[in-house]
Amino acid sequence: MIVIVAPGQGSQTPGFLEPWLTEQRFADQLGAISEAVGLDLVAHGTTSDADTIRDTRVAQPLIVAAGLLTLSALFADGRRSKIGGIAGHSVGEITAAAGAGILSETDAVTFVRERGAAMADAAALEPTGMSAVLGGDESALLARLAELGLEPANYNGGGQIVVAGALDALAALAAEPVPGTRVIPLQVAGAFHTRYMQPAVGRLHDVATGLTANDPTLPIWTNRDGSSVNTGAAFIDLLVGQVSSPVRWDLTMASLADAGVTGIVELAPAGALVGLAKRGLKGVPSVAVKTPDDLTAAFDLIDSESGVS
Repeated sequence: MIVIVAPGQGSQTPGFLEPWLTEQRFADQLGAISEAVGLDLVAHGTTSDADTIRDTRVAQPLIVAAGLLTLSALFADGRRSKIGGIAGHSVGEITAAAGAGILSETDAVTFVRERGAAMADAAALEPTGMSAVLGGDESALLARLAELGLEPANYNGGGQIVVAGALDALAALAAEPVPGTRVIPLQVAGAFHTRYMQPAVGRLHDVATGLTANDPTLPIWTNRDGSSVNTGAAFIDLLVGQVSSPVRWDLTMASLADAGVTGIVELAPAGALVGLAKRGLKGVPSVAVKTPDDLTAAFDLIDSESGVS
């Protein structure tokens, strides 16, 4: 079973879409998405610098747009019928919703535009941030987080947990880390997937009422607890609540293993989830589609699984 995975915020790098835009079909698709969200994603994907594309209002639509370009290529020539399921990490769940048929491309980019704006506004209310914590004992780390008023935001598996909260508390954690851990500050604008994002939830609930939610036509798993979701309405509800609740990518990977995953294809801007899969889904072949040059390897993986030569 081949599963497609869609990355989250932080996977973007300056100029990463430039190779895609040499093909007119992708240039046209990105131009249409840019118009829909009111952002020049062509410029942001090619010439904008790292600070510009780190802005949550830019980063989230840019990442989802890149995923949609990749999906259009992967699903051409009937290959969608050969895919066993799809999952996304954080904002990548919006890409996954489009891939599963829950949201149209238009509704997906509408939702991500509002999500990025709502989360940016929530982040501006207090000085907060995020840090990746590698290694160590999870129970000891969680106890230390509680002492500092920090929260686990992303359980990424493979001994990696991203924590979030007030900047002074993150600094205290870095100064006195839990034994056996390494703390790496992340260049993000706020404490995503924590209580600090609660102001964004109400706004996104209002946005969600204007979306058309179709039931998925591909199996899809949620970050909430790794379970599969069978109705579009339920998945949209999870997308709304997700902004202030932890991303359980560890449980998502466990569910993929239980479902019998035999290969993973990561959408652009790819790399992070394939890296996590190498630790959390050891031995499962994977392809990171970073540029159109990587599509051939993705096609080969998909076609080999379905017995097509």
